[in-house]
Amino acid sequence: MIPSIPLLETLEITLTSTGVAELAFNRPNRYNALSPLAYRDWLSAIQWAAKCDAVKVVVLTGRGKYYTSGQELQEPDFSAAGIEAQKKRRQVTKTLVDELINFPKLLIAGVNGNAIGFGVTTLALCDVVYSVPGATFNTPFMKLAFCAEGCSSILFPRIMGPSKANEMLLMGRTFTAEELVDCGFVSRLLPLDGFREQILNIAEEAAKFSATAIGVSKKLIRDVDRELLLKVNAVEMEQLTKQMASEESITSLKRFVEEAKKKKALRQNKSSKI
Repeated sequence: MIPSIPLLETLEITLTSTGVAELAFNRPNRYNALSPLAYRDWLSAIQWAAKCDAVKVVVLTGRGKYYTSGQELQEPDFSAAGIEAQKKRRQVTKTLVDELINFPKLLIAGVNGNAIGFGVTTLALCDVVYSVPGATFNTPFMKLAFCAEGCSSILFPRIMGPSKANEMLLMGRTFTAEELVDCGFVSRLLPLDGFREQILNIAEEAAKFSATAIGVSKKLIRDVDRELLLKVNAVEMEQLTKQMASEESITSLKRFVEEAKKKKALRQNKSSKI
């Protein structure tokens, strides 16, 4: 019997007969930006994959030129409805990170293009990360007066070393895929041509292994610091909520949104003259 696969608006799911589930961010025209719906879809997909017996290995990737450009930033809404929506969004985000921490199956990230923000931090929660050459990775949290998220405050220094992690998290430096291979954040680079097929082939090979053995081994690996990661996620989300409500963050966010509108208008103006 073929299991029911969720039909989601912002994320495409495919499942092979051998048990490889591909979860692909599917807003290529928006650089796979993470809208509130996209966060909910991602959470639904991860929860489905964790529970579906037919799924042995999961590949997380994106459609188009970007892996994901991170959270879709909008001007703050301080109405009662807006505040409630932000509260729900933070809860979805926290739950999603918790689910990634607790995910019981092999989780492979196939970074098909540039990654920003939450798209970068959550890579550290995947079991293996592959990337195309030339992809860039950036967490512009300080520019927006945000803070570390997705357990990056503990996992980035552990994986990359404190100095490189602080360059990314505290100074907003953009890293290349090649640099992240050198520091162990990315396992290896795979050619852009046929990248998706290569990732799925790797996943197919892993799906031939004992799912029980993979699950037991992953539990042994993760159990060492599972409780710590769950605690870190809770603290990070608490601090992020405070930061996003601060005057400096609101000012920075408004400036970002205004600049984005100007750039969009400029592009449209140029297009209309062609």
